[in-house]
Amino acid sequence: MKWAEVSIRTTHEETDIVAEIFHDVGASGVVIEDPELLNSYIDSGLFDYSDLPKAEQTELVTVKAYLPADEELDAKLRAFEQGVKELARRDGRDEKEVEISCQTVQDEDWADNWKAYFHTEKVGGLIVIQPSWEEYEASPDDIVVKLDPGAAFGTGTHPTTAMCIRALESLVKGGMRVFDVGTGSGVLAVAAAKLGAGEVVAMDYDRTAAHVAAENVQLNHVEDRVTTGVSDLLKQFTGKADLIIANIIADIVIRLFDELDEHLAPGGHLLASGIIDERVADVTEAAIAHGFVIDQVMEESGWAAMVISRGEDA
Repeated sequence: MKWAEVSIRTTHEETDIVAEIFHDVGASGVVIEDPELLNSYIDSGLFDYSDLPKAEQTELVTVKAYLPADEELDAKLRAFEQGVKELARRDGRDEKEVEISCQTVQDEDWADNWKAYFHTEKVGGLIVIQPSWEEYEASPDDIVVKLDPGAAFGTGTHPTTAMCIRALESLVKGGMRVFDVGTGSGVLAVAAAKLGAGEVVAMDYDRTAAHVAAENVQLNHVEDRVTTGVSDLLKQFTGKADLIIANIIADIVIRLFDELDEHLAPGGHLLASGIIDERVADVTEAAIAHGFVIDQVMEESGWAAMVISRGEDA
């Protein structure tokens, strides 16, 4: 299958909004190439980035998304262009400065790009993310999540996902029910199951992502506890969960609060991530407006993850 790789350079402040515009035209997620984040990786000496040169220009971020190269692509590209030009006008910039690039890639090209930078890594105190094509000899205390991202987003090593994994190691209790909203590759759903969750429902707006998640569930032999499917936010989820995971973007997390009363059990928590630092205040404001409290905020490399509850029920 062919995909259109759509790319735009934008400011750090607009990254979250551009990601939402991509979501609105049907992208299941975005790839963010942040030179500031890359430089921090190089300085740390970790993640196999040590042989890359440091970026000199760090003002702009490249945001990419992948859309199916089908009969609907032209309409989606026009809608995306209109959205980012409206954003430019709202910010007082000339819309002619907006530059969008698009190129066609094959499924196998995309997979090769992932494999070049994705290696086995211990992300939390227990969880190890192991690409399906690599060998790894686990220690006795390791909980290994095998993963093939395929055409979905989420390797477990990006700060947004890594923070979620570390939070799950504390939040997941034996036998609890978990909802994973916008599951992507399914990495967080699998991790929750391996940490002891009794039932995990993992869904994504994008059918391709849901299919990839299902494959990773089978790869990790947790299909007896994890079910996958397609849903716009929580609309196709039934009942209530003790823990809801939403590693998406700030504006989508804010929309999620309208659906939490129906789906979050008393004493339950929302683990929200994919939030740039500048949007923590917006998510906090929305949480308080809906009667929630912020239990914890974790920050890493310009990103934030938040643990949210009803307070008195926590």
